[in-house]
Amino acid sequence: MAFSGAGHPRLILCAYFLSLVLTVAHCNDIFLEWHVAVVNWTITPKHAYQTFITINGKFPGPLINATTDDVVHVNVFNDIDEPLLFTWNGIQQRLNSWEDGVSGTNCAIQPKMNWTYVFQTKDQIGSFSYFPSINFQKAAGGFGPLRVNNRNVISVPFPKPEAEFDLLIGDWYQRRYKEVRSQMDNDDWAYHIFPDMMLINGMGSYMHPDTTWHEPFNVTQGNTYRFRISNVGTAWSFNFKIQNHQMVLVETEGSYTNQISLDSLDVHVGQSYSVLVTADQNQSDYYIVASPKMSNATSNSSLVGVAVLHYDNSTAPASGPLPSWPDPFDLQFSLNQAKSIKWNLTTGAARPNPQGSFNVTNVTLSQTFILRGSTAEINGAPYYAVNNVSYLTPDTPLKLADHLTNGTGVYQLDQFPVNSSNFNPVRGVFVATGIHKGWIEIVFKNDLDFIDSWHLDGFGFFVVGFGDGEWTSELRSTYNTYDPVVRSTVQVYPGGWTAVYAYLDNPGMWNLRSQLLKNWYLGQQLYLRVYDSDPDPAKESPPPQNLLLCGNFQPSPSPPFSPFTAPPPPPSKSGGTLSKQLEW
Repeated sequence: MAFSGAGHPRLILCAYFLSLVLTVAHCNDIFLEWHVAVVNWTITPKHAYQTFITINGKFPGPLINATTDDVVHVNVFNDIDEPLLFTWNGIQQRLNSWEDGVSGTNCAIQPKMNWTYVFQTKDQIGSFSYFPSINFQKAAGGFGPLRVNNRNVISVPFPKPEAEFDLLIGDWYQRRYKEVRSQMDNDDWAYHIFPDMMLINGMGSYMHPDTTWHEPFNVTQGNTYRFRISNVGTAWSFNFKIQNHQMVLVETEGSYTNQISLDSLDVHVGQSYSVLVTADQNQSDYYIVASPKMSNATSNSSLVGVAVLHYDNSTAPASGPLPSWPDPFDLQFSLNQAKSIKWNLTTGAARPNPQGSFNVTNVTLSQTFILRGSTAEINGAPYYAVNNVSYLTPDTPLKLADHLTNGTGVYQLDQFPVNSSNFNPVRGVFVATGIHKGWIEIVFKNDLDFIDSWHLDGFGFFVVGFGDGEWTSELRSTYNTYDPVVRSTVQVYPGGWTAVYAYLDNPGMWNLRSQLLKNWYLGQQLYLRVYDSDPDPAKESPPPQNLLLCGNFQPSPSPPFSPFTAPPPPPSKSGGTLSKQLEW
């Protein structure tokens, strides 16, 4: 088996991470080997011959089941025909943006090559997901669930459930992802054509007559179960509900919430939630429904995902009409629900001290960004933009350039405005300064006619406010600074704004993006550079031993071996600071 790196798969283990902190903690190393491949299957109900990106033959991909502070090693073998990266959606990569897995931090894993990610779930708990981050590949799969469980010494604010289920729900294009990607220079495809289906754990709707496989969730009457729900789609927000069953919301993306009972729950692209469901109904089968927001999809549409909650002694299949769901165009319902989701101030999460001991009631803001998401026509081609700047992905990762040449020749720091818009739309490498250990306020404005989702790698958002129309500083008086929920992805409603706070204590190069795949792919993103000049690795991790080179720093080919010269010495056990990918 060939590993990338200078002779070793990475000798940065749990013990190394512990050496960087002053407190004594416990963690484990988790070693995973992924073979990423493309397969062609027929998916119902569309009967379309589809291209799927699988991991170890699975779609969706395998569960990463970690505990707070564990160190996860993922050796990725790229068996597809184009470069590949994975990002770990919501994992904060404390002090280590080198492992974030986006184009601004990592050189891609080339076809027939492998590379090992090593990241720590430092001071985190909760429900997350992972997915490919480049080349529109998320539209073909490659996504999977990522759990971070509490350490045993930390109490959980609800009784242990009988079992846990991961629900990866997302929209799906009938056409193959490369075909869809190739149409992104067409206005209709870029702006108006949306996915055709909704899949639940990779399976079509139970309701459709042509569906041969659907996803069942088996329960026993009287028991309570934890459902971890993630929107792994590319475009559609959805409303989630279970026929005749109430849900108790308990967690979202690493934050325990005040527990509220819900009949249904809106989940936006890139978001994850945990709900508790008690099997307290008659022993039968019940519909599980994911219906798209802002769509006229009917109950028999392939765009309505349907699975089944199956009681173990049930002999009656789910039948009859689907349960009704909220009006998909009633954004006030969705907004009111979003405002009702609040942080549980009294419980611990990754640490024993209550979540509420770290709050935003009296913070002093160091920066305010006002970021407007919109479409942009540039040189006759369709794009998405932030403040009229559509991100242009350079060949060289920003983090690599930052480390080797202070960014010279790759990007110009603070070239574009962060609280106003360019007069004319442009393409550019948008990198903004984030003040280290400062509080930033980000106001996201949505000029689009659909629900947007924004995500910041490396941090959690304190979601302090929502509103309609234009944002002004006077609207800060409407913020909830007492118990705003903390999460990594937040929705922004059409014509509206969402305000968040974040504490920039995590040095690195961090992607700030729309989670909607077309928007992200066509430029609705930027990077936040949070810099600490202290070289102490306890402040920011050095480059990994298996750091890849590309772009402006493409490694020179090795000279041919000559029998008349001594062969090169073998690599040291510690490895070098830079390495090439190895081919198997």
